[in-house]
Amino acid sequence: MTDTYDGTAGEGLTVEISADTSAFRRELSEAERLARGFGRVVGDALTGATLKGRAADDVFRSLVSRLSTLALDAAFRPLEQGLAGLFQGALGGALGGALGFAKGGAFQGGRVVPFAQGGVVAAPTYFPLAGGQTGLMGERGAEAILPLRRGPDGRLGVAADGASGRAVNVTVNVATPDPGAFRRSEAYLAGLVTRAVARGERSL
Repeated sequence: MTDTYDGTAGEGLTVEISADTSAFRRELSEAERLARGFGRVVGDALTGATLKGRAADDVFRSLVSRLSTLALDAAFRPLEQGLAGLFQGALGGALGGALGFAKGGAFQGGRVVPFAQGGVVAAPTYFPLAGGQTGLMGERGAEAILPLRRGPDGRLGVAADGASGRAVNVTVNVATPDPGAFRRSEAYLAGLVTRAVARGERSL
């Protein structure tokens, strides 16, 4: 990458950023569900007090009881999901060992999900390994599964179908009022351009 300063102020640099927000959306959905439940409980209690003429202490006791039930349900949900995942992982490991499933699949939601063409795991998922062991992927966020292929030299590496040996030429013209600042951030900008080209090449 080279830079040229022509004495004019240039256009702004546009950078595209993409992020996996599925975990955030799940948490937000859960928070909305809890808020609706809380609102429903409080609304029912107030309705009981005003329209049905129930005593205030009776309404308060009922409200506390229902809110504590709601809080306990929310607190135990991760434990329930963890136990279900543990059971699912044990079942997947046992089935994987019995069926020799060490080559190209994972168990998710009780079904086999193939990854021979690659893919992304966005949530914690158990998968069977050879010898009856169980693996866990996606436990800290999204993980990519990339297919491997032997190259002409016999070395094993990630299969990159989009890079079929053709040259990709990219010309970047930069007009900046501060060439020194550009030079200091050149490596960062080169990385952005490289990643953008790689994304575009994968889309072909």
